[in-house]
Amino acid sequence: MRKLDDWRTRYGEEQLVGFTETPQIIEIVEELQERLRGNYPFHHPQYAGQMLKPPHPLAWISYAIAMTVNPNNHALDGGPPTSEMEKESVAELAKMVGYGETYLGHLSSGGTIANLEALFVAREIHPGKAIAASSRAHYTHKRMCRVLNCPFIEILDNPDGTVNWDMVEERRDEIGTLVVTMGTTGLGEVEPLAELLPGLKKAGIRVHADAAYGGFFKTVEGFLDSDEHWKKLPEADSIVIDPHKHGLQPYGCGSILFKDPAVGTYFKHDSPYTYFTSDDLHLGEISLECSRAGASAAAFWATTKLFPLTEDGLGVYLKSTVRAARSLYKLLTKSERFECLNKPELDIVGYFPVPNRKTVTGVTELSKKLFKAGTEAAPKEGFHLSLYTLSASAFRVHFPEYEADSETVTLLRSVLMKPEHEPFINKLSTRLHTLLDSCKE
Repeated sequence: MRKLDDWRTRYGEEQLVGFTETPQIIEIVEELQERLRGNYPFHHPQYAGQMLKPPHPLAWISYAIAMTVNPNNHALDGGPPTSEMEKESVAELAKMVGYGETYLGHLSSGGTIANLEALFVAREIHPGKAIAASSRAHYTHKRMCRVLNCPFIEILDNPDGTVNWDMVEERRDEIGTLVVTMGTTGLGEVEPLAELLPGLKKAGIRVHADAAYGGFFKTVEGFLDSDEHWKKLPEADSIVIDPHKHGLQPYGCGSILFKDPAVGTYFKHDSPYTYFTSDDLHLGEISLECSRAGASAAAFWATTKLFPLTEDGLGVYLKSTVRAARSLYKLLTKSERFECLNKPELDIVGYFPVPNRKTVTGVTELSKKLFKAGTEAAPKEGFHLSLYTLSASAFRVHFPEYEADSETVTLLRSVLMKPEHEPFINKLSTRLHTLLDSCKE
């Protein structure tokens, strides 16, 4: 902070308002720390529930330092250095996905807003046409279509539980843009981009790749079973990636990239007091958002300096998370006491303890008991998982021997997105088996 303090003093002595009540500030900070202890242990590998983990120390240090200045990346005069950092960071993202130097993009406050911008452009390019997405896509797409007053088509599942992509061909005249999810937030499924692209191009349907969760796995595409689909990512018309997921950033840091920079005309607007300091592009001129924290750009920029968006950089972390998921899958499928719903494509595993009664209700009840037992046994012998609900019919495609005595079934789900998870998997498996003994049916 010394260099920033030297910079501040060049402008004279500061009159800091509200910073003289030191005892009260200390008391409040102490209370804050105590209240934060009520969180789940997102930092620890025994937390394998939702997509939550602390950012890398360099990210939060950089964010905190930049926030003492509090730059706003909407316009260049609101944050000249952090605006440049954002442009540099987005250039690295564009290079990672294969867009090269011709693109348009920026950071956002999160994946929801980034997807809103992608769907906004989709609506403007094909007014009156629908945006389509599979039933596994994030719920934000359907919600944002309501915001945009744009038709939405849900691509339903076949009876065997697979996505009925034939619906796209059947309704090709209605669809302007198809959302292809590169890493669903449910089970980390990579939708078949390579298989879909030829038909979509022939029909003149745009492709939006929602890679909010999976985008950074592009750095290790050769390490994944879904390699063929990642190779085709540069052919998507727009791509959303969330640095606050696998990019080691604090919330909110999302990003949106457009392959054709000409779509910037759809964001065209004017401001009587904002864009006067420079003839260079202001980030607010290509965004639906106005004020955005320049600190987010500073944090992401710093982190990509330490972990370049390459296989040998950030990719080292991502390979570790994939190995963790594969290890848990292997251990549970070898066990007679657990079944896995999916072979992990990325780093999410869905599974359940085998009940005495082969019914979907039995699966739900035992899964919930084990979920609760893990939380109660923390911190020393427990774990924190998440629950995943799907239709009984989809479940029975994989496990037809189970009686469908309920319309839905609830399983256990583990998001293994921390590199600390890989060495913890054997311990997690042991705890799952041990605590299952205490769960009476």
